[in-house]
Order: sequence, then C-alpha cells, then structure tokens
Amino acid sequence: MAKRYAEHQIVIESAPQACFDVLTDYDTFADWQSAVEACEVLTRDQQGRGREVAFEIDARVRTVGYTLRYSYEPPHRIAWEFVDGDVKDVDGEYILEDNGDGTTLATYSLGLDPGVWLPGPLARVLGEQVMKGQMEELKARVESG
Repeated sequence: MAKRYAEHQIVIESAPQACFDVLTDYDTFADWQSAVEACEVLTRDQQGRGREVAFEIDARVRTVGYTLRYSYEPPHRIAWEFVDGDVKDVDGEYILEDNGDGTTLATYSLGLDPGVWLPGPLARVLGEQVMKGQMEELKARVESG
C-alpha cells in the first residue's frame, strides 16, 4: 500500500507558543489524547525536548506501537519521521500560525503507510477520524490552560 496523506486544521484560542508547549509535553499525551495508550521519551535534544519518542496507539482494530524522531522550529513547527514500529512508514508535522488576534491556526499533516495489516479504505477513515479527534483534543487541552 502506498503512503496516504491527510491534513486537518483547527483554530485554537491561544498563542502558538501555548500550542507548541502542549504538543511537546509528551509525558502528558496519554492524559489528553484518547488514542494514545502510552508515550515514552527515549532520547532528548539539547533543549530537553523529545528527540525520539515511542508511542502505543489504540488504532481501534489493534494497538500499534512505533517510534518517531522529532525536529522543531519553535513555536511554529513540529515535524516527525518514522524510526521503527508496527507501521511501514509515518511522517508528519504541526504548523502553528499566529492569526494576529490571539488565536492560532493549527494544521496537522500526516503521511501514513500502515503496511499490510490495515486495508486502505479503513486506514483512510481511521486516519481522518483520529486526526480530527486529536485536533479537537489539542484545542480543548490548550484552551483549558
């Protein structure tokens, strides 16, 4: 199966830095992201942010584990690439744009090839549902302080 790409946007009532801070606090992911069962920072960069991060995700049909390598352009971009795990390939990014009115346009872009364990149409539907849900959960987390 080829890698499929999806994107989802949402406006968050806060500055990009607040969004960036929530998205880089990996130790709390399982507390506010319903699809995340576990998250562990394996290595950190010179600023103490997660460099390689391992995830266990409830993909509804099974639990999926993978490790991602992150890069940062604070407070406007967080990108990741696949290291290893139960999928064939995954990469993506968050872009956090200041709207100039105290809000942020958050864009979540994802490329995913789950491999042979998940049929293409199901992968697309799950990916879109998970992305939308994750963005709504991010908005709720940031706006609740």
